[in-house]
Amino acid sequence: MPKGDGKLVAQNKKARHDYAIEETFEAGIVLQGTEIKSVRNARVNLKDSYARIDKGEIFLHNMHISPYEQGNRYNHDPLRTRKLLLHKKQISRLIGATKESGYSIVPLKMYIKDGYAKVLIGVARGKKKYDKRQDLKQKEAKRDIERAFKERQQ
Repeated sequence: MPKGDGKLVAQNKKARHDYAIEETFEAGIVLQGTEIKSVRNARVNLKDSYARIDKGEIFLHNMHISPYEQGNRYNHDPLRTRKLLLHKKQISRLIGATKESGYSIVPLKMYIKDGYAKVLIGVARGKKKYDKRQDLKQKEAKRDIERAFKERQQ
């Protein structure tokens, strides 16, 4: 199964708007017992989350997983830092990419694949305001072309 396929749980649409994604990686994520139950119920928010490399390991910060309703005292902290699981070669590529100025690691989407929770992370470069405007113009032009093509078909 290609990366990014599986049951989609959460998506960070703002990331594609604010960043130009250079490369993507599929990473496993270390979760506690009640966290995976909340993930399966799609109670995840990736909006302000980011990944940071610390001592050769990658950690995901600010990802919000809501507490499980039936979890009582076994519930977890919703904003705790979670470890991502990648191969050493992938981590070294990410370290090299983030050494360059202007690059960061951003989670794009979270999904369940073969029973495991996976996070698609991307090496991203921040867009300037004029880049965002240019993207919006291109999307609008593409929509207009498709609309005109549909009208011509009828």
